Amino acid sequence: MTAAPAQTETPPGTPPGTKAPVVPDRAARRAERKLRKLSEQDTVPYGMRPTRAGRIGRAVLLTVAALVTIFPFYAMVVLSLKPSAAVEFPGSLLPWPLTGEAYDTVMNAQDVPRWLVNTLVYSVVSVVGVLLLASLAGYAFAKKRFPGRETMFWSFLSMVMVPYHVTMIPTFAMIAKLGGVDTYWGLIVPTLANAQAVFLMRQFIQGLPDELFEAARLDGCNEWQIFYRIVLPLLKPILATLGVFVFLWHWNDFLWPLVIGQSTDMRTLTVGIASLQQQNVPLNVVLSGSVIAFVPIFAAYMVGQRYFTEGVTASGIKG
Repeated sequence: MTAAPAQTETPPGTPPGTKAPVVPDRAARRAERKLRKLSEQDTVPYGMRPTRAGRIGRAVLLTVAALVTIFPFYAMVVLSLKPSAAVEFPGSLLPWPLTGEAYDTVMNAQDVPRWLVNTLVYSVVSVVGVLLLASLAGYAFAKKRFPGRETMFWSFLSMVMVPYHVTMIPTFAMIAKLGGVDTYWGLIVPTLANAQAVFLMRQFIQGLPDELFEAARLDGCNEWQIFYRIVLPLLKPILATLGVFVFLWHWNDFLWPLVIGQSTDMRTLTVGIASLQQQNVPLNVVLSGSVIAFVPIFAAYMVGQRYFTEGVTASGIKG
């Protein structure tokens, strides 16, 4: 038995004698998908092909893992929408009755909007500063030749092996002597030297062909023009990926903002929400603040997720 021939249809307005495009029917498309599936199976050894029971087990396992992962976020959102009352499990996890009074309390509080602004300034300015400095340093370490380049790079990279708590006290003492306590610059500047970001930038830029830079120099471009017109446009995937990571690191940062922001007006959201737990604030108000703090980082991830695979793969495998 042979498959039904593909149906052809001449669109209206087609000149006489013009060959109509071939529009495959449903049976032809189904046969094509089946053929593609069989060709993909041929590349997998027979002994490694999953059985039907294995596929069902894998689907069940992934579903359970997804539910376990999502459940804390579901509980946080539902409990934040509950009235101020004692929490009873599992009745409190039912999605009724719901009220937004906790969010009204949080947004009308005197300190929470200030904490939100502090967190946005800390995260956004840090992202811009880290990306700028890391891309400049990565370009220098990857494509420039100067004495002591490798020694300087590996010495800087060795900072990753030093625990953050070891350097926090001398950093705070230095910032305090310069008058940076309870200031934005004291909060932001010590976090701009990011060794991991420099390493990722250097790995990515090393894979760029040297012919691009030689051609630009022959055209009369100086180093700043090469960096701005050639390097930065090619760095878009890794800049987006690293920008999301840096934003998440700073948005969730707790220890350094707690140490440097000693007044209530200079607290970030993470520090402020932690302080609410010590003031006998109702649980739904604390969780509503947590939801407000979670939404921006979730939005940042959704915006930058399409760059994750390309950026991380390109920067992590090269070199």
